[in-house]
Amino acid sequence: QVQLVESGGGLVQAGGSLRLSCAASGRTSSTYVIGWFRRAPGQEREFVAGIHWSGGTTVYADPVKGRFTISRDNAKNTVYLQMNSLKPEDTAVYYCAARSSGVVILTTRYDYWGQGTQVTVSS
Repeated sequence: QVQLVESGGGLVQAGGSLRLSCAASGRTSSTYVIGWFRRAPGQEREFVAGIHWSGGTTVYADPVKGRFTISRDNAKNTVYLQMNSLKPEDTAVYYCAARSSGVVILTTRYDYWGQGTQVTVSS
């Protein structure tokens, strides 16, 4: 089992920045990928960004490319999502997820999920 705890959400004005953190514990040695997803009110959950835990390969969804950066600190078992130039349409609950069943990043087949953290961007 892998446990994930997100933090860093909040309220920010358009154009501002936030950094989300995802702290992993448990069987992190079996984790290949950490991803960030988000769900806006009334919408389906969507992939935001992902990173290979060991090699550091990253993948981003088109709406966040150039604005968001995912990174990891293996010593702290933590993955970060730096979000810059935030827009009102980035408002959502952000979830981090871990994948132990494969190495593909851009997929919905993640095995473990955090509880989510709310990000609200005001116009």
